[in-house]
Amino acid sequence: MTEEAEVFPTSSSEQQAPHFLQDVIFHGKFKLLKALTPEENTLCQHGLYFQDGQRRVDYILTYHVKKPAGGRSGRQPSHLLTENAVARSLRRGPQSFGEHFRHHQAQRARDSSSLPSAPVADVELGCPGETFNGQEDHKVFRRKEFEGKLRDMGLELEKDEDTKIAGVGFVKIHAPWNILCREAELMKLKMPTKKVYEVKQLSGVVEKISSLVSKVVEPLHPHVEEHQPKNFKHLSHTFSREKQHLFDLSDKDDFFDSRTRSSIVFEILKRTKCKAKYSMGITSLLGSGIYTAAYPLHDGDINQESFNDRKLLNDEWANYSVFYKYQPIGLVRKYFGEKIGLYFAWLGLYTQMLIPASVVGVIVFLYGCATVDDNIPSMEICHPKNNITMCPLCDKVCSYWKLSTACATARASHLFDNPATVFFSIFMALWAAMFMEHWKRRQMRLNHEWDLTGFEDEEDHPRAEYEFRVMQKSLSKDKKSHHKIEKLTCQDRLPAYMTNVVMMLLMIGVTFAIVFGVILYRISTKAALHMSSNPVTRSHVQLTVKTTAAIINLVVILILDEVYGAVARWLTVLEVPKTDKSFEERLIFKTFILKFVNAFTPIIYIAFFRGRLVGRPGSYLYVFESYRMEECTHGGCLMELCIQLSITMLGKQLIQNNLFEIGVPKLKKLIRYIRSKQGAFQEEERQKKLQRYEADHFLEPFAGLTPEYMEMIIQFGFVTLFVASFPLAPLFALLNNIIEIRLDAKKFVTELRRPAFVISFTSDFIPRMVYQYMYSPDGSMHGFVNNTLSYFNVSHFQEGKEPMDPLYLGYTVEMCRYKDYREPPWSTTPYEISKEFWTVLAVRLAFVIVFQNVVMLMSDIVDWLIPDIPKDIILQIHKEKILLVDLFLKEEQGKICARESRAATGVKENCSRSNNNNNSTTAPPGSGLHTHSTKSL
Repeated sequence: MTEEAEVFPTSSSEQQAPHFLQDVIFHGKFKLLKALTPEENTLCQHGLYFQDGQRRVDYILTYHVKKPAGGRSGRQPSHLLTENAVARSLRRGPQSFGEHFRHHQAQRARDSSSLPSAPVADVELGCPGETFNGQEDHKVFRRKEFEGKLRDMGLELEKDEDTKIAGVGFVKIHAPWNILCREAELMKLKMPTKKVYEVKQLSGVVEKISSLVSKVVEPLHPHVEEHQPKNFKHLSHTFSREKQHLFDLSDKDDFFDSRTRSSIVFEILKRTKCKAKYSMGITSLLGSGIYTAAYPLHDGDINQESFNDRKLLNDEWANYSVFYKYQPIGLVRKYFGEKIGLYFAWLGLYTQMLIPASVVGVIVFLYGCATVDDNIPSMEICHPKNNITMCPLCDKVCSYWKLSTACATARASHLFDNPATVFFSIFMALWAAMFMEHWKRRQMRLNHEWDLTGFEDEEDHPRAEYEFRVMQKSLSKDKKSHHKIEKLTCQDRLPAYMTNVVMMLLMIGVTFAIVFGVILYRISTKAALHMSSNPVTRSHVQLTVKTTAAIINLVVILILDEVYGAVARWLTVLEVPKTDKSFEERLIFKTFILKFVNAFTPIIYIAFFRGRLVGRPGSYLYVFESYRMEECTHGGCLMELCIQLSITMLGKQLIQNNLFEIGVPKLKKLIRYIRSKQGAFQEEERQKKLQRYEADHFLEPFAGLTPEYMEMIIQFGFVTLFVASFPLAPLFALLNNIIEIRLDAKKFVTELRRPAFVISFTSDFIPRMVYQYMYSPDGSMHGFVNNTLSYFNVSHFQEGKEPMDPLYLGYTVEMCRYKDYREPPWSTTPYEISKEFWTVLAVRLAFVIVFQNVVMLMSDIVDWLIPDIPKDIILQIHKEKILLVDLFLKEEQGKICARESRAATGVKENCSRSNNNNNSTTAPPGSGLHTHSTKSL
């Protein structure tokens, strides 16, 4: 920060004295004449305050500065030099001040008179005589006009162009106290009053249990004031300038915290318009490049010795060493705002609720491990005397194989497909209902604690792109008529809507095509590996094909996620939504549709369609007349579904959610350093020399919470939709979220600018139950494997589809088996679907219907048992309403008493004056206060 930075006066006239002189002369701020204290000097040097060390920087605007070719000019405009001289003379004494002030007025008059012949150098335009192109002149003019409007609105501005960042200028904005009060009243902000009431504590056994639990979890709480127990609460009320006496204004500097101050300034920036020919707000100015960025400042550096909220958040929240502690949600809300606070509160509750789900999932998995040796179907498959000969899995290159070779797959499938998984599916359905109810209660509690109850939505301001399109439309219409166009119609957006529909369908079609391509990869790779001369390769064909296909799916999902995110944003921009809220809603809808289809299409295919469009030996279903549709192994497709789920879920969480979130912001930050010609070396030394607003300029802009919520929504789908196929999904989600919370916290604190603020048909559970209770001769599972296999006569193979090596097993095969419910070849209706198939299908459908209704009934019971609003919050809200009524009644009574006392005093004074002076005029009774008594009062 240099002494040559330009200070704007608060008045709209550019011919008035500078702000420093105005404060000293007209507002009596003589303390500005004194030297800055060491603390003020430190704050000023850190860029958190104006040059005077008194006025706090509430917001920053940045713009591009074009410097002269000869380097940075040290010459200032003459009137600025004069103003600096006047400021120095004012510190020396009043006589010197008078001389310099007269000299200053004369100098400005001479500058004004000589303007046509000798243009005065402008801070933005560089040296006199330097000519800019028309576009740059337009930007300078728009900035001057907009900043003048901001000064008219009451904001105070200070410029700094002589910074350590070449080509970037900064406008520091400060909101005075009267402006903060005015805007707080307009925005209907709720602020704490002087009235304090005691929060009712629990009593009896509940209090003792709560006290015991508090002592146990005390080490898990962060060391911040927000988590200390509060027995008293300030009564909050909408701020009003007429009722300022109700609020605690003992410390006006901290009454509005930094987050509130920045939100107020941002509201003014959005509301302030340039009235040249068409209205342009801050969003339009940012979109057109007149300003390059607008952001509030962080409270300080995380590495400095003095504590601030940012450093406290970095130590107690954005730190992997405190992963086991609760989040300081109150401090997060205080620093970043309610939206980000609610997101991390939701993420924290979701992570806590994953703990019991993870425990139950691990128990189910361990149950499968413990009972795998007692599972009769897998024992029958793995029995050494099992001589069941299976039909080839592919044409020509595949030969007959023994069922016992599928022993490992059958045993592994039991780990995820056992009676406990049915219980786990019901448990997870109830868990989802419990989570939603707990979040409703948590949200209501936070709304009450943060004074969000009864909060009205802020006025939605038009976006920059919308205003620009309206301006373009108005320009085209003005040539023909003078009718003013104020909005875009559906007809204007019709091409964008058609493009959206076509592109969405095209992107979904691309996803289906890629899934189909992976299917072809599995078919062709399986046939190629069966032709290998290596026996080890042939024996691990299934595992190799499944794993590699799952990895390919993961890579495709990661790539398409980024592509679909960009496409969704581009399509939303084409629609030109009017407000940021509308833009966010449309973007979320498109992004969710595309990413959901991208992530779950391969899983849905494996769970519901694979192995059902195969056909039978002798009459298989082919694709392109050469690719035989793939079928499930005897262990079922559940094992492959588990592999696909685990690789996709772990890969997305480790690579996309964590690695990308760590690497991408740091890479962008490095690129921003390089583009600013600062270099990528000695970063720590450079950071120590940068002002706060300069350091924040290199941080990544806040892009909203849509990507964060989208990650968790997709993960929630993995945890709930297919959890029966992968019981360890809640555990992996829990481990990911523990890292995700601290990773997102680190990103918000250090890398970003501060923001303005079901059982599927794949399971064999139903066929096993049908066999045991309807077809088993002894009511056990013995013979289940043989019951699920059908017979095929090898002489019925289609020509050219029979195995090339029929003696692969060492003997001639006449009959082979395949997994299906069909009539044998010696039946009167050979190879037709048997009655048992329809029985199993009917029971499956019935089970799904019963399962759904039971879960819905139990969810309704949970909803009825757990109220949405906690009882203590209801009582507190009711108590606050009563206290507010009492407070206003007492205030009204006080006003009436004061009015009556003033009236009585006025009558007595008038009577005494009439007795002493008969010529004096007596105030009529009940007419109010006399002029002199009013002045004295």
